[in-house]
Amino acid sequence: MTATRRGKLAQLRAAGPAYPNDFRPSDPAGALQEGHRADSGEVLEAAHRRVRVAGRIMAKRSFGQASFVLLADVSGQIQAYLRKDQLSPDEFALAKSLDLGDLIGVEGELFRTKTGELTVSARRLRLLAKCLHPLPEKWHGLSDVETRYRQRYLDLLANREVREVFVKRALIVGRIRSFLGARGFIEVETPILQAVAGGAAARPFRTHHNALDIDLQLRIAPELFLKRLLVGGFERVFEIGRTFRNEGISTRHNPEFTMLEFYQAYATYEDLIDLTEELLVDLANDIVGSLEIAYGEHRLDLRPPLRRVSLLEETARALGCAPAELRDLEAVRGHAARRKIAVPPGAGAGGIATALFEELVEPGLVQPTFVTQFPTEVSPLARPNRDDPFIVDRFELFVVGREVANGFSELNDPDDQRARFEAQVRSRALGDEEAHAMDEDYVTALEYGMPPAAGEGIGSDRLAMLLTDSQSIRDVIAFPLLRPERAGGA
Repeated sequence: MTATRRGKLAQLRAAGPAYPNDFRPSDPAGALQEGHRADSGEVLEAAHRRVRVAGRIMAKRSFGQASFVLLADVSGQIQAYLRKDQLSPDEFALAKSLDLGDLIGVEGELFRTKTGELTVSARRLRLLAKCLHPLPEKWHGLSDVETRYRQRYLDLLANREVREVFVKRALIVGRIRSFLGARGFIEVETPILQAVAGGAAARPFRTHHNALDIDLQLRIAPELFLKRLLVGGFERVFEIGRTFRNEGISTRHNPEFTMLEFYQAYATYEDLIDLTEELLVDLANDIVGSLEIAYGEHRLDLRPPLRRVSLLEETARALGCAPAELRDLEAVRGHAARRKIAVPPGAGAGGIATALFEELVEPGLVQPTFVTQFPTEVSPLARPNRDDPFIVDRFELFVVGREVANGFSELNDPDDQRARFEAQVRSRALGDEEAHAMDEDYVTALEYGMPPAAGEGIGSDRLAMLLTDSQSIRDVIAFPLLRPERAGGA
């Protein structure tokens, strides 16, 4: 099949340019369908409307002296009628040789067939690009879903609903920008290559800069640079950008993903909870058209106020113990041991309590839920609670058992921050590879004074999953990371 198509391409090359770039479509298929939805065949015949469309051939029916082809462009589909007596001899010879998948340009007049199908009666025909491989048949029936991700271009060609997911993703990002911009936030860009990758508990990717002969890391979060901008006088900033974490791949994780982070001076984590609810309402109404959205088998209710619970209280309820036991190292160790729940190396009571929460409570948080009262031990950048130093002023938003957002009142005491970093360094020495590294320059920035503030990170991919009813993060990332194919197959 490919050899036959290459033979046709060779003939085209012999006759002239095989990949021309002089055809300019003026009429999107979708606009034509919508604009002439109510026009009868008589109206179209009287109008003599001349149009130029371009697209990929998705279907073809030949009848000797004529053929019908179904063209698809980004906006929709429209049929073209290629008839011998309306084309030049060369154009009709081209029409007879066309294959599924070829990209063509057609100029002609609109009419309706006997079955009522809006159609372009071609007066000019150009081949714009030859498709050298057969398009996949019955694409939805493929059992190897990785093939869809490896050859996303075919997935997009065959499945219009896949394209719609990425259109919605773009709308989501645009809506976030307008939402934050309307509230005085300024969009900024911060470094992806960093000497010290900080702002999250994660392992970074490492690389080397040859000219400077220094090791660098891909950022795991933009947080610390965004807060440096608060020190520099900005009061509301945000960034939407790629973030990299050297972790496993699953339906929820891709090592390269998109993060929204925003920071607001003179605000607390409670202000950001309210802002997050407003953002979700805005996005759901704009993208889905409702505050009750379908996700898999669930119906999710995004109407504010969303549920708010305490990490310590919910974990204690799951364990059947008093919340005070989660502050006692021996007691909480015993709970973890009895349930065979792994804990981070050198973890204290707060770290173990958080591990218990992640195992026992987190999977059951289906409806949108703000979880507060995170232990200080697992929150090295958050402001301590004024009345209870064991916890910080922090929240995470969970939906269908996964974290979607993480926000807190920011720690702006440089001495406290240094002590937190030093504790993280000790945890790293004990084997916790995700513990935060020391960032001396960030501490120095805090010593110049950062205004009291609150900040939040939202996983843009997980948000897109939620609003497009996508069950895997790979479904909302155009080209997810995959294990390289072995020679001879995947």
